[in-house]
Amino acid sequence: MTEAEALEKKQHKSSNGNVPPEATTREDAFDHTYKEKEGPKPPRIIVWKNVILMTLLHIGAVYGVFLIPSASPLTLLWCTLKITHGTDLQAHNICNLCLNFNLQNDIFEWARDHRVHHKYSETDADPHNAVRGFFFAHIGWLLVRKHPDVIEKGCKLELSDLLADKVPSVLLMCFFIPMIVPWYLWGESLWVAYFIPALLRYTLVLNATWLVNSAAHMWGNRPYDKNINPRENKFVTFSAIGEGFHNYHHTFPYDYATSEFGCKLNLTTCFIDFMCFLGLAKDRKRVSRELVMARIQRTGDGSHRSG
Repeated sequence: MTEAEALEKKQHKSSNGNVPPEATTREDAFDHTYKEKEGPKPPRIIVWKNVILMTLLHIGAVYGVFLIPSASPLTLLWCTLKITHGTDLQAHNICNLCLNFNLQNDIFEWARDHRVHHKYSETDADPHNAVRGFFFAHIGWLLVRKHPDVIEKGCKLELSDLLADKVPSVLLMCFFIPMIVPWYLWGESLWVAYFIPALLRYTLVLNATWLVNSAAHMWGNRPYDKNINPRENKFVTFSAIGEGFHNYHHTFPYDYATSEFGCKLNLTTCFIDFMCFLGLAKDRKRVSRELVMARIQRTGDGSHRSG
């Protein structure tokens, strides 16, 4: 065993430097034993309800763009509040965060599917397998029935920590509050408040988040592990407020910051740190610098830069 491999055996550390009392096997660690079934793939079954809802959502968002000139500057500023990170943290059990403003399927279902994605990345058991193409990884996976292996593997995961988590009403946080706040506080019309802070903001955030599943699995460098598809993608880092460090995230899925650089180009991490300061989040877990550098030397593609 090399020195780098020995370091990785130490597992991850929490933000205060102590090794948490968790099992050494994690539900979000890649399963190298999984083999895809031989033979023809199952037929692709379109979920027309989802197709119609996604179509209407995007039509509403386009209409919202034309309403922007009539919106208050405060309303446009309010739209910049977007959090793509909350359900990701719950999926990996790396930070307990009490806020979530983005509806991405049912929170429990999303967190479960995200664990399956990490455990069986780029295989038939991956809900948004990027090997099936950009469109499928971006949005197509939401428009068709899941592959049987996704369902099978998802049912076998240990999810008691997710079931124990209490989260606020998703519809309330995703649509009602973004719409009511501008109307109540500074007199924005409900029409504009519905189509811009609610629908348009939500659609933009969804697509920025979906780029993590699509673009960040196809384009970019792999400084931490050259043997996996996820990449470091600067455009996705910008659009998803820090989640474009995807090669790092798949190499160290238990790190709440999803990057070794902390708050640099990662406003989501800054937000989580601020929530911890307020007492609204806790139990952040972090990977040690020593472990990161050891992994870079062992499996990186040579493109790593210190910052």
